[in-house]
Amino acid sequence: METRKPVDLANLAEPGTPAEMWVRRLDLKQLPRHIAVIMDGNGRWAQSRKRPRVQGHKAGVEAVRDTVESCAQLGLEALTLYAFSVENWNRPRHEVWTLMNLLREYLRRELQTLQRNRIKLQILGRRDRLDPGLLEELDKAVLATSEGDRMVLNVAINYSGRCEIVDACRRIVQDWASGKPVDIDEDTMGQYLYTAGLPDPDLLIRTSGEMRISNFLLWQLAYTEIWVTEKLWPDFRRTDLFEAICDFQSRDRRYGKVHTEDRKEAPEDLSPKVDGAQG
Repeated sequence: METRKPVDLANLAEPGTPAEMWVRRLDLKQLPRHIAVIMDGNGRWAQSRKRPRVQGHKAGVEAVRDTVESCAQLGLEALTLYAFSVENWNRPRHEVWTLMNLLREYLRRELQTLQRNRIKLQILGRRDRLDPGLLEELDKAVLATSEGDRMVLNVAINYSGRCEIVDACRRIVQDWASGKPVDIDEDTMGQYLYTAGLPDPDLLIRTSGEMRISNFLLWQLAYTEIWVTEKLWPDFRRTDLFEAICDFQSRDRRYGKVHTEDRKEAPEDLSPKVDGAQG
């Protein structure tokens, strides 16, 4: 990826808007490198308006566009969007069909924008069960954006965190069986995950107020800060993104350590004392 360039605040928010208020609070030197998003609440958004659930998925496309554009403008290294899980195949057939076609539509409409903004598209997840026609379009989009050096956009489709770890273990075993030396440790596991080569997410955003990670990036989220909003995904905009980043920047990320200023002198040893021999 290219070296992060200075952020032009003027391009991030219109003057006098709530988004500008949050942008002004951002510490541009402490931005997250990688943000992951669980895009939840499309169905509830539609139902609250007495519309079919699929209308919520269609409305969520604008939130995707705004989030991708904002993250690229901020100079993030990676953005990962949870688009379709392995468990989502249990939804009504028409809803699944709509989701897949929305993905096709997004690729067709946004491909030139991704290329122009040097955004590299990657697909996370298993290829089985995906329609061959969709796979062909996904592969073409990945190839067409492969030279992108501004930001990586991961789209998780037919994805499961558990499946990702299983697939990584299988590949490790296959390499070991073929004679390739493999030293199994945390670094090795990271190299076999779908997100190999990228930093783990610093921030996970979940919309709709649900307090769970839903089988998403189980390995990578070990030390990720989590920000949850009651807002449903179709209503999520850059203002909410900037608010989440500001909250992230206010947190004390210790990774299990204790900061120097918080360390106190060791308490006096109160264990019983045994007198030495008297001579």
